[in-house]
Parts: sequence; structure tokens; C-alpha cells
Amino acid sequence: MQTFVNVFLGFFIFESVGAAPITDTIIYDSEFYDVPLGELPHPFAYDENKQSDQVETETGTELSSVIQDSYSSAPLTEETEDEASTPKLIDGSSAQGSGVPGPQTQDGLPTCLLCTCLGTTVYCDDRELDAIPPLPKKTTYFYSRYNRIRKISRNDFANLNHLRRIDLTANLISEIHKDAFRRLPQLQELVLRDNRIRQLPELPSTLTFIDVSKNRLGRRGIPNEAFKNLDELQHLYITDNNLDHIPLPLPESLQALHLQNNNIQEMHEDTFCKMRDFTYVRRALEDIRLDGNPINLSKTPYAYMCLPRLPVGNLI
Repeated sequence: MQTFVNVFLGFFIFESVGAAPITDTIIYDSEFYDVPLGELPHPFAYDENKQSDQVETETGTELSSVIQDSYSSAPLTEETEDEASTPKLIDGSSAQGSGVPGPQTQDGLPTCLLCTCLGTTVYCDDRELDAIPPLPKKTTYFYSRYNRIRKISRNDFANLNHLRRIDLTANLISEIHKDAFRRLPQLQELVLRDNRIRQLPELPSTLTFIDVSKNRLGRRGIPNEAFKNLDELQHLYITDNNLDHIPLPLPESLQALHLQNNNIQEMHEDTFCKMRDFTYVRRALEDIRLDGNPINLSKTPYAYMCLPRLPVGNLI
């Protein structure tokens, strides 16, 4: 009985499948797009009463508009991608365009070809320069280390209102105009390490970091009260300069003072503290280096009472 039921169900399913209508399937391959529009089949004609020429006209118009839209939008996409991926130079011009990459140097070579410009940073390290090159107006950080620059003129950094850091380490600088840095409204870090500087210029009050180590400042190279108005100064490095005194006054904001390897022989008790105010505490100044100087720190113990840490130096 079970066998009879299975045979009956199989026969019923076979009859149902055979009775289903057979439809033509359309295969879309690459050859379909090589056929002229007038010879295309008409799978979009759902109304059998329409004339064939009307269907042909509507289909051709519809497809041509789609093709035209696709071709007109493609170049815009490519231009947008190219524009987004093309790096911009510091002056805003494209590296592939016709804009000049930075101002011209005295030799007629653009600064951003002579040096390397990344964003608003200009790197001119080890380029055998003998002068400060003209910089783009939007320069923020300027590095020109290991060159042969001997002099910094008054207008070398003129109109660079965005400049925040200057690093001229390891040049041959012996002369700096007194106004070379004073007119920079946003200058925060000034590094003149390892040069031949004998006199510090006037400094902008915005500085937070100064490194003039390994120069020739000596006894008179630092003007009186040179750091007095630098209310944001945090790090001051004047090592290896043959100084014979600590430059005073020092701003309250100062955190690190490095004076090692000089010729400092004495210190006053009010160099860091206020002898008339025993409640005064100078918490910011935590790092004082006086090692390598012919000074005995144990002779002025009251000079460190207001500090959170003792200076590093000779205590004998």
C-alpha cells in the first residue's frame, strides 16, 4: 500500500512540472552591449498593443540618456579622486600643477624644491646653505640644521606670523640682528645650539623653549634681564657657554634650567628664592643643572629652601 502511494505522488509531481509553461531566458553577456541601439530586443515592452516603432523609440531614448549620464559622471569622479589624492605643497599649490612650490631663493630655485616641505613644516637640514632661504608665509616649523649659515638678518623671518619653532642647530652663526625674532607673534621654540653666537638678540615673550647651548656667549653675551618678561618660558638651556653668572631674573614659569659646563663660581641666596619671604615656594622649577661649574653649592644652603629639589652640582 505504501509503495502504491509513493508511485501515485511521484506521477502527480511529474505531471505538474510538465504542465508548467516554458519561458525564454535572456542571457546578458558582453556581446549584448556591442549591438546597435536599433537592433536591441525589447524586454521593456509590457503593452502588447503598442506599435513596435514606439517601443523602439522609447527604449532607445531611455538607454541613451542612461549611457550619457554614466559617461558624463565618470570623468568627474576621476577628477575628484585625483584632486583628493594629490598632495598639496606648503603654499597651497599642487605638486602636479603649475604652481610654484614656495618662494624663489637667490639662486632662482624654489625653496620647497631645495628643501622638503611637508604640510606647514620646512626641512632644510644638511643642504649646504649659507643663508636662511625665503620661507612660505604659512610656515609653522622650520628646521635648517647642519648647514653653513653665518648670519641671521633682520628680515629673514619677516611676516612669518605662523612660525612656532626655529631650529638652526650646528651652523656657523656668529651674528644675529637684534630684531630677527622679536617680531614673530607665535614663536614658541628657539633652538640655536652648537653655533658661534656671542650676543643674544631680543626675544619674543611667547617663547616656552630656548636652547642656546654650545655657543660663545661668555660674560656679556646675555643682556640684563633678557628673560624677565618671558612669562611662558619653561625650558632654558645655556650649557657650554663660558658664563660666569646665572642670568637673572628668571620667570616664575621656568621648569628646567641647564647651566652645566660653564664658569659660574658663586650664587646669591636670592637667586631662586626670596630671602625676605620664608613662605615663598617655587614649585615649578624642578630641574637645575650646575654640574661642571667651579661653584660649591654647600656654601649657599638657603638659596634652595623654596625649591622642590636641590640643584645638581658640586657640594664640596
